[in-house]
Amino acid sequence: MRVLVVGGGGREHALCWALARSTAVFCAPGNPGTAECATNLDIPADQGAALVAAIRARRIDLTVIGPEAPLAAGLADRIAEAGFAVFGPSASAARIEASKAWAKDLMARAGVPTAPARSFTDREAALAYIATHAEPLVVKASGLAAGKGAVVCETRARAAETAAAMLAGGLGPAGREIVVEAFLRGEELSVLALTDGDQVRILPPSQDHKRLGDGDTGPNTGGMGAYAPVSPATPDLLRRVRGEVLEPVLRQMAAEGTPYRGVLYAGLMISDAGDPNVVEFNCRFGDPETQAIVPIMTDDLATDLWAIGSGEPWRPAGSVAESRGAAVTTILAAPGYPNAPRKGAAVTIPDRLPADTLLFHAGTTRDASGTLRTAGGRVLCATGLGPDVPAARSASVRLAEAIDFEGKVFRRDIAWREVARAGAA
Repeated sequence: MRVLVVGGGGREHALCWALARSTAVFCAPGNPGTAECATNLDIPADQGAALVAAIRARRIDLTVIGPEAPLAAGLADRIAEAGFAVFGPSASAARIEASKAWAKDLMARAGVPTAPARSFTDREAALAYIATHAEPLVVKASGLAAGKGAVVCETRARAAETAAAMLAGGLGPAGREIVVEAFLRGEELSVLALTDGDQVRILPPSQDHKRLGDGDTGPNTGGMGAYAPVSPATPDLLRRVRGEVLEPVLRQMAAEGTPYRGVLYAGLMISDAGDPNVVEFNCRFGDPETQAIVPIMTDDLATDLWAIGSGEPWRPAGSVAESRGAAVTTILAAPGYPNAPRKGAAVTIPDRLPADTLLFHAGTTRDASGTLRTAGGRVLCATGLGPDVPAARSASVRLAEAIDFEGKVFRRDIAWREVARAGAA
């Protein structure tokens, strides 16, 4: 089988790495890391016509779409209409991420547990609502904001300032509509599930770390690291997530004529009582969660993706994907990230990586001389492997320390909750 992965970040490198173990892989546009395990095609992810032409010319059997923006723009629809198998939801189904306001309404209709919320396009109406809302509260851009559109506000004054800035164009089109919701307390959990719209197979649960600095300080980012597995994600909790979150929303979407096929990502807050509540849904593999999930999976990912993407009968081998050991991914970011990352610095990587590590490229490029340079806010993903999370975290940090570029920024405390739990055990 020949698989095309669309995208050029760390998530796509991890997917290419996993799929290349059993099939021939292409990546568009890819990056210097994907070039080590796939054939890169110099086609941007937003060039639908060129991608379809390449699928035809390269005799691609299955296309896997990584980023959310091309999914929201209808790339999966375009590929399917051309007669090719594609893994990823339609544009109408991708609204579950592309419009947080639409997703909130969908969850209400499906009876899915989530924070109370209201949506606004009018500044004065939003400010009037915020003025009566309990503190703290959360203000979110309804549209796609690269993981940076949710702001936890400790005070109503901060929420009013944030809402006004978003509605005034501070996040561009993503903030033309906003969602104001109650703050949920608890521990975050990322549950990604493969689905054909009916059956569901949960991938190893993970936890993302959004804040820039150690101790969960600083601004929100697209994600500074992730780890898997997460010990609170017990079989009982995953059964509840399946029955109370994933299956109800899939049934509701099917009933409304927007069946969902692909990977459905539920970003959850688990309360102190152990109850799952949805913070948001995403319509794709998480980034950086994927960089921690696929290295510990023991199944052949290509088999499931092919069955779902091709529409052939899917017989998932278990309700939860099998995994072994633990993985921790630490993101190395450029100085100035997330607001104004500085690019172009030369990157030095050890000639040989430790056996208990993997390195996924996110924002890198090679110049005319072949020198590796930074080309994005999130530059590299240092994934450590081990029998447990503490060992994997140590391996991840060692690799992050061994890589050099001017002004590199990374957290040393990814998976701190799990490490603390292990220390208390």
